[in-house]
Amino acid sequence: MEIGQSNAVEQQAVERRLVPTQRHLIDGRFTDSLDGTTFCTLDPTTNRPLAEVADGKSADVDAAVNAARRAFDEGIWPRLSVAERAKTLRRIANLLRIHADELIELEVRDIGMPIAQMHGLAARAAENFDYYAGVITELHGRSFQVGDQFLNYTVHKPVGVAGLIMPWNAPLMLSTWRIAPALAAGNTIVLKPAEWSPLTATRLAELLGQAGLPDGVFNLVHGSGEGAGAPLSRHPGVNLICFTGETATGSTIIAAGAPTLKRSSVELGGKSPVVVFADADPGLAVDAAVAQIFTMNGQRCTAGSRLLVERPLYDRVVGAIAERARNIRVGDPFDKRTELGPLIHPEHYERVLGYIASAREEGATILAGGDRPEHLPDGNYLKATVIGDVTETMRVFSEEIFGPVLVATPFDGEDEAIRLANATQYGLAAYVWTNDIRRAHRVAHAIDTGMCWINSQNVRDLRTPFGGVKASGIGREGGDYAFEFYCDVEIVHVALGMHPIPRLGLAGPDQEE
Repeated sequence: MEIGQSNAVEQQAVERRLVPTQRHLIDGRFTDSLDGTTFCTLDPTTNRPLAEVADGKSADVDAAVNAARRAFDEGIWPRLSVAERAKTLRRIANLLRIHADELIELEVRDIGMPIAQMHGLAARAAENFDYYAGVITELHGRSFQVGDQFLNYTVHKPVGVAGLIMPWNAPLMLSTWRIAPALAAGNTIVLKPAEWSPLTATRLAELLGQAGLPDGVFNLVHGSGEGAGAPLSRHPGVNLICFTGETATGSTIIAAGAPTLKRSSVELGGKSPVVVFADADPGLAVDAAVAQIFTMNGQRCTAGSRLLVERPLYDRVVGAIAERARNIRVGDPFDKRTELGPLIHPEHYERVLGYIASAREEGATILAGGDRPEHLPDGNYLKATVIGDVTETMRVFSEEIFGPVLVATPFDGEDEAIRLANATQYGLAAYVWTNDIRRAHRVAHAIDTGMCWINSQNVRDLRTPFGGVKASGIGREGGDYAFEFYCDVEIVHVALGMHPIPRLGLAGPDQEE
């Protein structure tokens, strides 16, 4: 029996369950678009319609921002004690755990994520709220004593209205990772989810209301980047813009916010190198490389998508990865055995296939995959793909593919490894495999990247900063680093003694000293 058929009864039950129209949430009420328009989102396993979605435009964004503005300027949320906000965040976390199965089903249907991988992402969504409920209660300022004359101290204050424009590859987890610190700090929110993945955002909005979040504190506007994302980016009532997605779009968003001096945090593209030296443990390196590129359907910003292997180990490592890739189970994302589901959308599917075609045309070798699985004629399915003989002049070496496609290049020595690792506009993540601890640190420091793992795949500690350099973004989120973005820091100067103050204007205008 082919994978994807073994769970047919369960999948048929899922298909019979209709997905209701996805509506905006504005000032505590679910509503259609003001002009009444909708768009259709697709099931990535079939490309058949999955749900109708309210198509937000400038007027809907304006209503949502005005609601968030009132909730911030006049409402109770920014004025609650930190402990009270933390209680609400913990209620949200509890509701996410109670409704985890429902959220998992919605996200699997929406983006095609294998259900075995979705459980961990759903758990992270709840952890995000619990974590920031704890961090905000421990957030503290600094004090600066100047002898017995002054005591200076800092306080953290919410900034205002946060516009969050989120991606489609892991919408529930990535949205909650931004929503949680924004709310913990006392801000209000307008969320614009990706138009290709709207389902969990609507359900999350319902759960936030059930948790007791006051009306207007969290608002949701569906729609396209041009229709809803652009007006949110330039809206004068928005103080913060957080965006995750493609680099060119991030640049446009920053430019749109510049006239009103919006604070921006943008996490953009990546082409992360996996650097394997000849003294590395090849078994562990193969395991990590396979997991890092083929989980999440290859659609992850920190994917180790460029495999750089020192020449003595190149054939062994690349051959083993290609063999493993040929055995990756591609199929129905609701089947618990599935390891690789469909890509998100036919437009993106064609883009990824275009990169594979360019690799063939430029002389690279397709070692595994490269086309559709024979038993899956519908939907956006692609075999796990490994491309060898890739040189740094090829498009697939330096451009982000954002799919289950690994490109492999040999290197000779540490200097060339560093040069190749840096031969891209991106700098989000990197992975270094070596048993020489001194070299591991040297190479990690020399790679232009925001994050580097040594002898590990991507294992995240929520306390640590997350973000990239170069074309991979601006800013850091995660841990208390997030509050550098979601809070303003005010310094308060307190005079303790009678310090000297210059006395001007004591002489009359016609008097000489």
